[in-house]
Amino acid sequence: MDKRVLLPTDFSKNAWNAIKYALALYGDVPCDFFILHAFNVSGYTLENMSVPEPGEPYFEAAKNESEEGLQRTLDMLKLLPENPKHRFHTISTFNSVSEAVRYAIDTKDIDIIVMGTKGITESKARIFGTNTVNIMERIRQCPVIAVPADYTYVPPKDIAFPTDYKSNFKKKEIGYLMEIAKMHDAKINVVHIDKNKDGKLNAVEKANQKLLQDILEGTDYELHFLPAVKISKGINLFIESRHCDMIVFLNRKHLFFGSILSNPLVKEIGYDPQIPILELNDN
Repeated sequence: MDKRVLLPTDFSKNAWNAIKYALALYGDVPCDFFILHAFNVSGYTLENMSVPEPGEPYFEAAKNESEEGLQRTLDMLKLLPENPKHRFHTISTFNSVSEAVRYAIDTKDIDIIVMGTKGITESKARIFGTNTVNIMERIRQCPVIAVPADYTYVPPKDIAFPTDYKSNFKKKEIGYLMEIAKMHDAKINVVHIDKNKDGKLNAVEKANQKLLQDILEGTDYELHFLPAVKISKGINLFIESRHCDMIVFLNRKHLFFGSILSNPLVKEIGYDPQIPILELNDN
């Protein structure tokens, strides 16, 4: 079965850039791309007791605007080099973005989501846009790739995968990372920063490291053990020195990992994304 990729859009420049990134990342892969726009009606929220119904003027105006935006996106895609391996579908729906994404995943059997980090209305001061945060925190059924604004596509050749080895790994969640790495002959750089300053892993951390190595067997990977520095500084220096093209985070719902953006590791990194983020979920 072909890869099924969901592309949420608000018709912003960042959303279009993320669409182009997805087409390039999966350039050699037969794909069905589902371009999703969730529209709202001014003055109404989904929590209102009374919401506009199909046929009502406000609803139809918003729906038409959504469908016209999706058609413009399809027209823009026609200006790009044609790829016979790619097919495009559009979804226009009255819903919140996160609920629309959830419904699309369930009904279209989506494998992965690719979206921008910010939308039309997002402040430059915000690292992540509200919709991106909601999807990364609430959607657990499949992984998410978040593409920074103005990021120019390059095939991922060096992927940074920071981990503290505190919790175990699952073949299914790591499988998405391995798939992308194999598609582009990329090296997976597993980065552990030694917070204990003794250069040693405890028994649990050693067991989890061994499990990860077993899962990664057959891929090009390297384990890195960085001396104790501030985590944010260490990982950002690593990304710069290795010219990494992607960074991967595990979004844990158990243990002390609440979600990717409340994840202590992400908070300590203070990560202002310069390269795409691959967020993996444990279902």
